[in-house]
Amino acid sequence: MSSNSVFVFIAVTLNLIGLFVFYFYSQKHNSISYVFGFFVVLTSILTGISTALIHKENRSQSHYINQIKDYEKPHKMHLLLVEKLKNNAKNNRYVGQIKILDGQSSFGKIILNISKANRITNLKIGELLQVNGTIFKNRNPQNPNLFDYGKYLENQEIYAQVYTKHKQITVENYESSLWASFSNFRETIISNLEHSDISKEELNVLNALILGQQQDISPETLKDYQYAGAVHVLSVSGLHVGFILLFITFLLKPIGNSRKGSLFKLLIIVVSLWAFAVLAGLSPSIVRSTTMFSFIAIGVHLRRTVTIYHTLLVSMLLILLFKPSFLFDVGFQLSYLALFFILWLQPILSNIWSPKNKIIKYIWNIITVSFAAQIGAMPLSIYYFHQFPGLFFITNLLILPLLGIIMAVGVVAILIATFETVPVFIAVPIEFLIKLLNEIIHLVASIDSFVIKNISFSKEMLIGSYLVIILVILWIKKPEFKQLVFVFLSVILLQSIFIFQKKETLNKEELIVFNYKKNTLITERNGDGVTVYSNDSLLENTTNDLVIQSYLVGNFCQITNKKKLENFMYFKNQKVLIIDSMCIFPKKINPDIIVIIQSPKLNIQRLLNVYKPKEVIVDGSNYKSYIRLWEATCRKEKIPFHNTNEKGFYKL
Repeated sequence: MSSNSVFVFIAVTLNLIGLFVFYFYSQKHNSISYVFGFFVVLTSILTGISTALIHKENRSQSHYINQIKDYEKPHKMHLLLVEKLKNNAKNNRYVGQIKILDGQSSFGKIILNISKANRITNLKIGELLQVNGTIFKNRNPQNPNLFDYGKYLENQEIYAQVYTKHKQITVENYESSLWASFSNFRETIISNLEHSDISKEELNVLNALILGQQQDISPETLKDYQYAGAVHVLSVSGLHVGFILLFITFLLKPIGNSRKGSLFKLLIIVVSLWAFAVLAGLSPSIVRSTTMFSFIAIGVHLRRTVTIYHTLLVSMLLILLFKPSFLFDVGFQLSYLALFFILWLQPILSNIWSPKNKIIKYIWNIITVSFAAQIGAMPLSIYYFHQFPGLFFITNLLILPLLGIIMAVGVVAILIATFETVPVFIAVPIEFLIKLLNEIIHLVASIDSFVIKNISFSKEMLIGSYLVIILVILWIKKPEFKQLVFVFLSVILLQSIFIFQKKETLNKEELIVFNYKKNTLITERNGDGVTVYSNDSLLENTTNDLVIQSYLVGNFCQITNKKKLENFMYFKNQKVLIIDSMCIFPKKINPDIIVIIQSPKLNIQRLLNVYKPKEVIVDGSNYKSYIRLWEATCRKEKIPFHNTNEKGFYKL
């Protein structure tokens, strides 16, 4: 156990002693009750820290990440398949649990990538495989401001990926478990649905809506849902679980409300909800929803008034005690924020107007719920995704009534698909309804001018925005002068953050050599203006280039100039020599930095002897065999060498 762990657990012990002492002491002396409150808060924080430490698998010496000494050579492992992931262009992908590594007992989750170059039969969750392959640790982003996929995987206790081929895999046996049974049962349902008269695109959306499986949805459809502000529909969450609860309650209505009957109904409801959650893949949003609705069902059974805020907090506490990594999951954060603001803000918005007509009232409720959820999730959503769908309320207004019908027919289709293919009189209506849903989403998403993209938003702006939103709502609920003062102070703070961010942006200068495969990309930044250096094909498509746009958005910049690559550049009194495939460069200069691109055939030893640079940079456009030779020569001459393929982008 590390010294940090010992310190935390000693602190927890001492804090618990203090908590109990001041609890009993505060019963007789109300004047120190605030001390007891302090210990309660401290207990919550320390409990969270200790829980996170306990669940951190890579701290164990038996974890595979601590057993691998050489990542260059192939490794032999036995691993259990636990989850199917979305395939990419080159590989079929799974999550596996390592059991044995190179003949040594081991454990830990790893992503298994199986090359599509060879035909492979579908593997089943629960199968124990013997695999030979090369293991690669998670890497940091190779370019600035890109999504950190390695950190995302580490938050799920996945620290590496293994790449292999079909001929290097042997299926040993099948380990039966509840999770494997549900996963394979889900695959049976999907297989029966595939053999029904439902077209592929509509079937993929149905699998997402009911079974939580988004892996096969096309990028175009997914983008439409994002631009229309309806991507939450594709994630099984409170809306779906609430419908399942109503459906089960309706089926159990004939059972009496005697003591035994109520207990039996409660058990059926809770078991059914969690069976559905497991079937849908136990995503953070569905775990949150299922936990919360389970508490509501228990409260109804006990005939107690269920305080929804308490239910929300208790469900969050229980989930994080068992799965602390969910705290870093974007879906978990957004779902809780959206639900909290629906509960807190929607009643205020709803009271602005009270229409008497039932249809108008229904429409008004949808609008207020949508606004409350979007106001709560908007700052965090912009921070993560840098875009905002302006027509989200129209989308929800159009699709929510339709979604209720789709859920009703979809559940019937899923129930039938557990035994056989879905008959035509069910398949045709569900296909029509989902096609209608997709067309509505596409129509809203196609109004491109209402989708605000590439919004620069820092962590400080995120905190400042939530402070303003919370204080404004508190002032609306209790309109007093003191509350209004706090609102104005929060607005001034947010404006100060914007001003500071603008000043920081304008004072920054940097030159970046990006890690771009088979191409070269260099940017020179002066304040909020960026000059892009590359070839014609890349310069013509900068607006759609993820690498360039991520950098611009993350640094509050915009492109002010585009230029073809040159052989010589000056940056802050430093001379930068760029050597390309033509291998033509001036000789009577003394460059501080040499950037080698596009695999030139040059004598690196002679080059270093002539120029004696302070550093040599190579990017992703060079052959790996050339890079190894250049690196060895630079190491021999004791000249720093930066390979963007290994170290990521270079910043001067």
